[in-house]
Amino acid sequence: MSITEQGNWGAAKKFRLVIRESGAIREMGGNEMSLAVGIVDNIMMQALDLKASDIHLQPEREQLRIRFRQDGILHDNGQLPPEQAANVLARLKLAAGMRIDETRDPQDGRIDMEYNDRKLSARASCIPCMNGEKFVMRLLDPQAMKVDLEGLGMPDYVKEEWKKLIQVPYGLILVTGPTGSGKTSTLYASLNLLDRKRRNIVTVEDPIEYEFEDNIAQVQVTEKMGFPRVMRSFLRQDPDVMMVGEMRDPESLAIGIQAGLTGHLVLSTLHTNNSIESIGRMLDMNAESYLISGVLVGIMAQRLVRRNCSKCSEPFPYSREELEELGCTATDMPGAKLMKGKGCPECNGSGFKGRIGVYELVVADRPLKQAIHNSAGYPELLATVREHGFKSMQEDGKLKVLAGTTTPDEVMKAVSTQAVD
Repeated sequence: MSITEQGNWGAAKKFRLVIRESGAIREMGGNEMSLAVGIVDNIMMQALDLKASDIHLQPEREQLRIRFRQDGILHDNGQLPPEQAANVLARLKLAAGMRIDETRDPQDGRIDMEYNDRKLSARASCIPCMNGEKFVMRLLDPQAMKVDLEGLGMPDYVKEEWKKLIQVPYGLILVTGPTGSGKTSTLYASLNLLDRKRRNIVTVEDPIEYEFEDNIAQVQVTEKMGFPRVMRSFLRQDPDVMMVGEMRDPESLAIGIQAGLTGHLVLSTLHTNNSIESIGRMLDMNAESYLISGVLVGIMAQRLVRRNCSKCSEPFPYSREELEELGCTATDMPGAKLMKGKGCPECNGSGFKGRIGVYELVVADRPLKQAIHNSAGYPELLATVREHGFKSMQEDGKLKVLAGTTTPDEVMKAVSTQAVD
């Protein structure tokens, strides 16, 4: 059944767009029987049912193409003719608080919605293209963000060490990786382990993806209130723990380092290929090596790989070349459980269902702090952490392949951007 053929009408509506005004919430207006209202409702319901993370509405010469991102991969999900597309985009722009008469400049907004009594939202972005306006929504599901460390897929040695690191009273802890690698989920799961009754925890985020129920003050970044300005204000709010969504610029990093050195625990993210490269990235952002060595507590790097579908995965004989590229040797093979999904209705024929993280953790112990203070290069820093049991994301991925959780190709695609040891 196509998007335009489905309905969400009647007394017991499953889905509705809502508008927040002065703290109050009301249903967004619109003729329930109009075609645009029905199409928007059903695009949203399909995406939520399929557990999509993003919705892309891409204008082409004779149609508006609809694509959903599932488990990190974009899939076609239908198209709309131009005469319907205009009304659909107008409704979405209104819901996001955008100007519908503005078609030449990019616009950003937030859409609030309710589906089966669940309260959800979407970060919306609209940008003019050659054939019209491209509209992209990142779906933010509070239920999906209610994660704990146990469900993220961290190997036990990483998880136990990470739990110790986030309990330190002050310093800087970083989570690194590209966009969509699960960094925010890791930070949220970490905050859930902290004592927020006796500690003042504050966050600055862009966007706020999950609303904590109590005792955590969350601030949304805006054009007038960027990360540095909010962070400086936080320091006058007597914080114990400060979560910063991202260290985007030298000013944010400098404030974060000073906060960590003056008795606050700062949790944040960086966009780097792996954990060791984060040290060089901070130096590039004008941080002094002696300050980095003094404030750093630990760095976690991570990626997300697709899980083999539990319904259709079966033993699979991977080639010797694939396994060797992953780093597998003959000693790894006894007891290995190599699996691959063959495709079924449960996973839409992909062989994969859901995602799991691969991780590496660098603990800023005394030898590493000394190497950073001495401005050591990447090879020397890597050798230092290797001496103390460091395992890379590829090595964690290898263990997950040997356990039958994912495939060699998934791991290599995820970690191929990290620096070659």
